[in-house]
Amino acid sequence: MKKIYVLDTNVLLQDPRAMFSFADNEIVIPAVVLEEIDSKKRYMDEIGRNARYVSRLLDSFREWGHLHQGIMLETGALFRVELNHSSLSKLQKQFTEITNDNRILAVALNLQEEENVSPHPRPVILVSKDALMRVKADALGLIAEDFLSDRVVGEHSHIYSGYHKLQVAPDIIKSYYANRRLPLQTSFPQQRFYPHQFLVMKDECNPSISAIGKVDTEGKNLEMLLADDDPMWGIRARNVQQKMAVELLLREDIPLVTMTGKAGTGKTLLALAAGLLQIEDLQTYKKLLVARPIVPLGKDIGYLPGEKEEKLRPWMQPIYDNLEYLFNTKRSGDLDKILAGMGSIQVEALTYIRGRSIPGQFIIIDEAQNLTKHEVKTILTRVGEGSKIVLMGDPEQIDHPYLDESNNGLTYVVEMFKDQKLAGHIRLEKGERSVLAQLAADLL
Repeated sequence: MKKIYVLDTNVLLQDPRAMFSFADNEIVIPAVVLEEIDSKKRYMDEIGRNARYVSRLLDSFREWGHLHQGIMLETGALFRVELNHSSLSKLQKQFTEITNDNRILAVALNLQEEENVSPHPRPVILVSKDALMRVKADALGLIAEDFLSDRVVGEHSHIYSGYHKLQVAPDIIKSYYANRRLPLQTSFPQQRFYPHQFLVMKDECNPSISAIGKVDTEGKNLEMLLADDDPMWGIRARNVQQKMAVELLLREDIPLVTMTGKAGTGKTLLALAAGLLQIEDLQTYKKLLVARPIVPLGKDIGYLPGEKEEKLRPWMQPIYDNLEYLFNTKRSGDLDKILAGMGSIQVEALTYIRGRSIPGQFIIIDEAQNLTKHEVKTILTRVGEGSKIVLMGDPEQIDHPYLDESNNGLTYVVEMFKDQKLAGHIRLEKGERSVLAQLAADLL
């Protein structure tokens, strides 16, 4: 049975091509949604970009017919802008205030009333990213759904982890150590492995015997890790996932590395230590570029005084904290003198990355879970020849209003690149910052 989908404004601001995700059903855009999109199109951020994209897309639809009468999309869906059914009389007892949300609810409710008396009634479904909007719709007897087509995985727990644990026969581990490699197709014929995926094999007869390896580029053999246990600028891997992360960070044949994990698992510190080692000691890259998205936690502090570096300092302080630890600075101002003298470390905001080409650099993007798909695409397309980029963050700590664990830019890259030869991923699980930090990450 075909359905009628009424789209909330936030669906189009999250995915400007959302109307192509509803197969051959009917898609209704209330007129008030156009007003809300118009009010957002002057924003100089991702929301403004999407508002402008939707405006241009709807304008192009006019070539196919009058939008208030309905046009057929390439997916077979009937798309129309609803100018009628806007009466608030059905809602006035429950929601007295005249708001844009209530006007959208009124359209959906009035459409449902009309369908209920038709010979072949169709379900009317309100689609919104706003949880309270869905709650209000449910209270009115409307079917309400979240927009899920922008998610690359169903749940956060299903996100690719970068490693796999297996119980194996003793002979497999012995063969692996003897030959320093293991043919995967003969040893595990029923399993599928991704390039640069890690395997943790445990002896099924004696769990204390184990082996760690990395799947090769072709996904056919398991190979020994190349990275040794020598410290990187005083930092050494403390657990098996950190050891896997070091392997990915130090390999030149893997230009894209993604790392996820809770606060305190060592993502930023490991990435900075690996970058400094390859820039200052090995001279594999010319410069270390560290950037973070400017997304506040809680209420924004507003405009900041000073030059660009002074304005950025509060946002970039987590990076400077880790650099102070790596350089073992004792007094305030010592780190600034060191960085000025080196000249090979650049701490930047992602605001200034558009239009750049960045060759021969080790690039670290922190808090990448606050990036949208479009923003992460913009960043990755800036990477020049001979550069390596590391995207890291915690998908459970998102400050962006329209993102969640399943549709943010970091998760998008992890899932889209997991079967690519140029990319590697690892999820860090054990906190190493302190016992209190690990307990807080687990309990809160």
